[in-house]
Amino acid sequence: MLEEFKKFALRGNVIDLAIGVIIGAAFGKIVDSLVNDIIMPFIGALGGVDFSNYFIGLNSGVTATTLAEARKQGAVLAYGNFITVAVNFIIIAFVLFLVVKGINMLQKKKEEEPAAPAAKPDDVVLLGEIRDLLKQKTV
Repeated sequence: MLEEFKKFALRGNVIDLAIGVIIGAAFGKIVDSLVNDIIMPFIGALGGVDFSNYFIGLNSGVTATTLAEARKQGAVLAYGNFITVAVNFIIIAFVLFLVVKGINMLQKKKEEEPAAPAAKPDDVVLLGEIRDLLKQKTV
């Protein structure tokens, strides 16, 4: 069973998947930073709003003005945080769309390029030369 697991774990697809998950997690952090540190402040400055502190207290004991303080006081519905996560998703989906579109364009260009003619093996070239010489002598 250990040998079978070793074969499974060391397959190329499993390793590729693990690398993809790790890169995906890192990419997610980059997008989170892009949204939270660059995009949302601009949106907040344009509209005078900060989405991260939009929430509704679900009990009467929540009187805080920031989400972090409100979570300490009780249950809250953090819809501003949801808006931020939704923007993250849209950005990730758009970037992945552009990546897939770029890959498809490269594959299409590669398919359109004419293939170089394959070099003939030496024996075929030699036989062709013999044929041509025989034709010259018989004519």
